[in-house]
Amino acid sequence: MMKFLVLLFVFTLTGQSGALAQSPLRPNILWITAEDMGPHLKCYGFEYAETPHLDALAAGGLRYRMCWSNAPVCAPARTTLITGMYPPSLGAEHMRSEVRLPEAVRLYPELLRGAGYYCTNNDKTDYNLPPRPGLWQESSKQAHYRNRAAGQPFFAIFNFTTTHESQIRRRPHAAVHDPGRVPLPAYHPDTPEVRQDWAQYHDNITVMDRQAGKVLAELKDAGLAEDTIVFFYGDHGSGMPRSKRQPFNSGLQVPLIVHIPEKWKALAPPDYQRGGWSERLVSFVDFAPTVLDLAGVKPPSWQQGNPFLGPHPAPPPEYLFGHRGRMDERPDLMRSLTDGRFVYVRNYLPHLIYGQRIDYMFQTPTTRVWKELYDAGTLTPPRTYFWERKPAEELYDLQSDPDEVKNLAAVPEQAARLKQYRSALRQHLLAIRDTAFLGEAGMHRRAGPDPIHTMALDPKRYPMEIVLTAAETASRPEGPFSPGGLQASDPAVRWWTLIRLLIAPPETGTGHLAVIRPLLQDPDPAVRIAAAEVLAACGTPADTAAAVEVLKNLAPVKAHGPHVSLAALTALDAILPKAGNLRGFLSGLEVKDAATPSRYREYAPRLMEDILRRLP
Repeated sequence: MMKFLVLLFVFTLTGQSGALAQSPLRPNILWITAEDMGPHLKCYGFEYAETPHLDALAAGGLRYRMCWSNAPVCAPARTTLITGMYPPSLGAEHMRSEVRLPEAVRLYPELLRGAGYYCTNNDKTDYNLPPRPGLWQESSKQAHYRNRAAGQPFFAIFNFTTTHESQIRRRPHAAVHDPGRVPLPAYHPDTPEVRQDWAQYHDNITVMDRQAGKVLAELKDAGLAEDTIVFFYGDHGSGMPRSKRQPFNSGLQVPLIVHIPEKWKALAPPDYQRGGWSERLVSFVDFAPTVLDLAGVKPPSWQQGNPFLGPHPAPPPEYLFGHRGRMDERPDLMRSLTDGRFVYVRNYLPHLIYGQRIDYMFQTPTTRVWKELYDAGTLTPPRTYFWERKPAEELYDLQSDPDEVKNLAAVPEQAARLKQYRSALRQHLLAIRDTAFLGEAGMHRRAGPDPIHTMALDPKRYPMEIVLTAAETASRPEGPFSPGGLQASDPAVRWWTLIRLLIAPPETGTGHLAVIRPLLQDPDPAVRIAAAEVLAACGTPADTAAAVEVLKNLAPVKAHGPHVSLAALTALDAILPKAGNLRGFLSGLEVKDAATPSRYREYAPRLMEDILRRLP
């Protein structure tokens, strides 16, 4: 009889979701998530860890050896999960941005609810999207699957903030793990502060493990364990600096444990073995289509990931992809990929150091002591790299260099692999229509009233190959500079040509001042900002004075909007030594506006406070 029911279930899954909504044969799905933690569990080989409940879950389930969060920070990572799409294709990669989706795009809880599931979220959302009323039947600290109708299948998330970055630095703290024994990555200095933070990070994981154990025990006590497929995962890598916010493996790899009860073994992948490992590459963009496939709902065409469980698993991908955009008040543009062993990183703004000053990151003691030691000149490589300019390309072998500190990009023996990864990354960026190459202010300006994703799909509005080529050329300025791009018809090409002059030595721009100066009146504000920064870096005192006036004019948020305002302040910060006395101007500058989405509103004030702090 059981064999007949399983076969009937599999047959039903191949039908329409509407028919499935009437079928009682659907699994419950439970997600247990923990914030800001890499695969630092004993069942993942970290002997320092104390995680008995999750180790037990792994002993009865399947561990994925390589799972990436796609983004190394919460909001874009969660945007990936809720949409099944890469945030750069939506314009949603930047931290705590708020971008509209096309009308046709539905989020996976909406699709599950349409198939009859009771969907609860306990309780974090944190998407880079406007709030969508009715997304969850319950979304609060009290949300629970027990409130569903009798016999109704559920999808439930229980999210634990115990391991969040903010909890690493909470004091006082009673140590559980011995800081003297904590393993340190090669890029961190060995100081009491760093050891304390890493030990506390592990302490928090142990507390979270107990919380996860309670959720699992509650499921079992309710008699639902055999009806429920369980996922455990982290929302991105460790909350420690150089993990969180950086698209290396240290910032993107998370634990992923999946337990599929015997009743639902037809939905397990071919490599499912209790206590075993899956070598399949998985990332967050795959989670939404996987959940839908498990529930018998055909993943919609707009989702960019693929199911890795369920009746219709896709072939394994060859690569996983990561991204970094603006992190809080500081811009950046990094992309990465992995094939499971090697990690390739492409830096499109290499003149920006890894460790830009982000107020929230600097609240962690490790960050502060690390920067103090660097400024004092007491550190040696690889502990210095975080505070220095980035190379255009990075390549790391996780097998011999798990901390990703030995860049192999210039090693002749790796030339073929480097070429392969460059090509794979480029194909991916073009396939998803990565919008970040327009700049944050530029993508909003170009989209106008339309969703950014809608604009990006139109090759006339976004000639991406042309723009991407300009970005690639700008970020690897080995050859002679050609000023033709400064007069290109597309403002993004003009912008990237100016960025190249910021990356290159200052003398590169001195021979082209006559072409750069008119760009202070360019119709595109992002081009005016970049031109001002270039002229302040390599022009005459008169050029610097004119540049400062342009940036001061573009800084008021009510006149130009939050994205232009933040970009203008960023440029003023970059030219600060040459900008003259800005204290009076900044003290009277209004950078808050009620029209700005509330979660974005704090970033310009943070940046302005940092500039004022460093002024004489």
